[in-house]
Amino acid sequence: MLALLEILQSGGTRTVAELAGRLDVDERTVRRYAEHLVDLDIPVRSVRGRYGGYRLAPGYRMPPLMLTNEEALAVLLGLVAGRRAGLITTSVAAVESAVAKVRRVLPEPLGRRLDALLETADFTAPARKALSAEAEVLLTLAEAARDRQPVGIAYLAGHGGASERVVHPYGVVAHSGRWYLTGFDSARGEVRTFRVDRIKSAEPRPGTFDVPDDFDPAGRVLTALAETPYRHDVSVRIQAPAEEIRAVFPPSVATLEPDGDQVRARIRAERLDWIPARLAALDRPFVIERPAELRGLVSALAARLAERAR
Repeated sequence: MLALLEILQSGGTRTVAELAGRLDVDERTVRRYAEHLVDLDIPVRSVRGRYGGYRLAPGYRMPPLMLTNEEALAVLLGLVAGRRAGLITTSVAAVESAVAKVRRVLPEPLGRRLDALLETADFTAPARKALSAEAEVLLTLAEAARDRQPVGIAYLAGHGGASERVVHPYGVVAHSGRWYLTGFDSARGEVRTFRVDRIKSAEPRPGTFDVPDDFDPAGRVLTALAETPYRHDVSVRIQAPAEEIRAVFPPSVATLEPDGDQVRARIRAERLDWIPARLAALDRPFVIERPAELRGLVSALAARLAERAR
């Protein structure tokens, strides 16, 4: 139905046969689409006669698309993230065309802010749940990252402590259902990663900054997540190439360090019960350095597998 409207907006009278051919439907379906458009108060006129068909009333133009910041963010991110995650199977050109059409009818100030987000955002993996962040905060951070402008944030840490600081935003990254900001933190004097849903407000500050050469926002966020303190600090030496280990222990889960002909995997985890199955899936020689509790879990899994094999 929307494709029919787009054809009619190009002007002139279109025969039913022509429309059916362009839409790859039968003529009855074209008439039904036209009736639906009329039901939506779009002035589609039926033209009778040998060269009859459908046309739009003279002078009619679709009204501007009125979206709130959050609605526009939802539409454009859905298209872009779906394409990058492989969830949209249409051609890249089709997605880019849809994004361009939505972008074209947005108010210019909002369009510029969304452009900043699409230019600076990284997507490390398909989200397991809806990406959640305050739209105004996210758009402000994206603009600041693109323009290399410091931003003052009010941050609520996971332990409940509130603080205010000035950050040089190097990039925003979407990972596993959350948005993250990575950049230089003036309060700590180092590069840090912040969860955007914990940023209660963001305000641009005067000045500018330079991003370090070859800085990778997505890689920095994954490393920061892997280094976050957890209940268990696991160390396993594995006799396998790093690329094979990465297949079961991605950067957000483990850090890898070369150790002779082996690789030491450092894993921080709240629970240990999922690690034995990953090691079994890897199917390479390994040595558990710590914790001792993990050895018992691996032995228990081995016993269950041996019993089932018997």
